[in-house]
Amino acid sequence: MAGGALSASGVAADVVLAEIRELRALDRPTHGGRLFAYVYDPAVPGLDDLAAAAHRESAHVNGLDPTAFPSLLAMENALVGAAGRVLGGGPGTTAPDVVGSVTSGGTESLILAVKAARDAHPELAAPRIVVPASAHAAFAKAAHYLRVALDVVPVSPDTLRPDPAAMAAAIGPETVLVACSAPSYAHGVVDPVAEIAAAAAAAGVRCHVDACFGGWTLPYLRRLGAPVPPFDFAVPGVTSISVDLHKYAYAPKGVSVLLHRDAAGRAPQYFAYADWPGYTMINPGIASTRSGGPIAAAYATLRHLGDAGYLALAERTRDAVAGLAEAVRRVDGLRLMAEPESTVVCFTAAEGGPDLFVLVDELTARGWHTQPQLSYAGLPASVHLTVTAAVAPRVAEFGPDLADAVAAAHAAGPVALPAELMALATSLTPDALTPELVAGLAAGLGLTGAGDAPTPERMAVVNTLLDAAPPALRERLLVEFVGLLQRPAWGSDG
Repeated sequence: MAGGALSASGVAADVVLAEIRELRALDRPTHGGRLFAYVYDPAVPGLDDLAAAAHRESAHVNGLDPTAFPSLLAMENALVGAAGRVLGGGPGTTAPDVVGSVTSGGTESLILAVKAARDAHPELAAPRIVVPASAHAAFAKAAHYLRVALDVVPVSPDTLRPDPAAMAAAIGPETVLVACSAPSYAHGVVDPVAEIAAAAAAAGVRCHVDACFGGWTLPYLRRLGAPVPPFDFAVPGVTSISVDLHKYAYAPKGVSVLLHRDAAGRAPQYFAYADWPGYTMINPGIASTRSGGPIAAAYATLRHLGDAGYLALAERTRDAVAGLAEAVRRVDGLRLMAEPESTVVCFTAAEGGPDLFVLVDELTARGWHTQPQLSYAGLPASVHLTVTAAVAPRVAEFGPDLADAVAAAHAAGPVALPAELMALATSLTPDALTPELVAGLAAGLGLTGAGDAPTPERMAVVNTLLDAAPPALRERLLVEFVGLLQRPAWGSDG
């Protein structure tokens, strides 16, 4: 296959599609219930085809101007209304005036929530936001992009949640937003939203609930009898909520919704500019031009599945979570980080247990693609499983494979980094990394960035090195390693 995308005279359609299929063969499987991160599969027959057809109908529609393309405006309003209803707002509720915007994903939703909070207080020269340590990294990204200070409150190693009193104590005169998760990504637990929102309200500060990951499913789990704590617009003091439709609403990527309790709360989210000779720009989101394809696909997905469909999918997911958690409990050497209360199973090694990074590789070798999480501030390294409805038929297979993988990890033993690598990981500062040092580390770890397998099949050594490094060095190493992977494919003129 030629490396470049731009050929001299064009390539036949069937050849181009064959190239894409060849590339796709390198990817993790997006369907089948064996990938526990990144993708969300409901295993509903025909849904992919429906979403693809809807995407095709609106792929060239531009969300830049809703007056030119009212179809997109109608679908966006419908998605916002649906999300608002699911999350406790709308007519007949205590939050009847909920409004919102459709974004490209959870990160954009969180950036916009921070922007709205910041811009609501132009008098503050140095605005700040308060987040628990378990808050999604997109809050840190928002703070970095928007030049807002980030005040991080630790989470309990036992509950994996922040102390509401500590969150309240972190609020100061320059705080513009307090955030919490429902549920948190890493561990799948719901923060004490009611207490945090009350503290924020008492201080006159906005409170954002990040429900991007799993928040769509929580109301359905509650209807099925799960003890889901209050977290949505029914909670006084909650001023905004984000929820991703491309996660547990099972729409194709990327579609998220950012909701505000009222229009006044949303107003500073907009960007408008008229001081130039072109058209007056007004955007609710970061992007100006937006394809209507993802929005139409999300609209079709919600319309097709309906409320009853989502309830059934939540029930299937709940049962899969319970089955996977029980499989973990049955294996000596593993323990759950928390009893599951949403759509996540997260486990770690007990005393005398296996090397988790070796275990992840052993599970991968058996066709199970999990997500390793590095240790942080007293919290141990862990393995994260994002559970979807597609996992349910696979649960019976997972338990024996997990036990077998643990036995194999014990037999292989823990990763032993060479002494010089361990010394570098624990003593090197980010600014001491030279290109030569990075290249040597990457080569030693098998991160060549070349060929059909730019990363090694087994990642335990890489993860062990990253786990030994402090967060700032982890960040710099990953930037350098990913930079080695993301290089132009110049190709040929063919």
